[in-house]
Amino acid sequence: MALVEICTGDPAGVEAALSGGAARVELCSGLAEGGLTPSAGAVRYASQRIHTNVLIRPRPGDFFYSREEINVMADDILQARAMGAQGIVIGALLPDRSVDVDTCRRLIDLAPGADLTFHRAFDLTSDPFDALEKIIALGFRRILTSGLAPTALDGVEMIAELHRRAAGRILIMAGAGVNPENASRILSLSNADELHASARSRISSKYTSGNVAMGSDDDGRSRLATNPEIVASLVKIAAI
Repeated sequence: MALVEICTGDPAGVEAALSGGAARVELCSGLAEGGLTPSAGAVRYASQRIHTNVLIRPRPGDFFYSREEINVMADDILQARAMGAQGIVIGALLPDRSVDVDTCRRLIDLAPGADLTFHRAFDLTSDPFDALEKIIALGFRRILTSGLAPTALDGVEMIAELHRRAAGRILIMAGAGVNPENASRILSLSNADELHASARSRISSKYTSGNVAMGSDDDGRSRLATNPEIVASLVKIAAI
């Protein structure tokens, strides 16, 4: 039996995750960019409804952060915890793509007792087994990973090896491209402890926006939103 975490970023998504039976959410904004730090209001709302782990990521791109960016991340962690977040999701690397232990330790120290996830920065590490040991030593509860592959299904062999080497010292959560069609196979082949998915489908706007677009991935006429039926399907599969 595996636990299901839903990645979402708005109140409707939180409610969909809750009604679908998810154990918790990873709360973030900017899902199209791989996830960014959400607003304080979103954190407060989600944390009052379901176990909420908040993504702390100040920008898209790599995970080598400047001093100024680390200071922003530190402030965001303090704010997320003040808003009631049960956990934080972080990750930082050095230019050689090894785990930035000093930065991670500084951020962790700001959230004593928090549920700690090292996010998919792990999938960009130069030596995943060295990274695994460093992350365990830092005190993280879990690693979110696609097995260093584009999707979790592509990376099942690596996920299985990480799970074997972890030997119960840390949870391995499979994520990236997880859906009801492949979740059972991912679990059986990887032995992952948890599944991470966005569980989204496209919904249309209640009005027509004409030809005005809000951004490169936002036409103003539809959006991807967490679907409670997809959540429920994933939870059912993971419970087998």
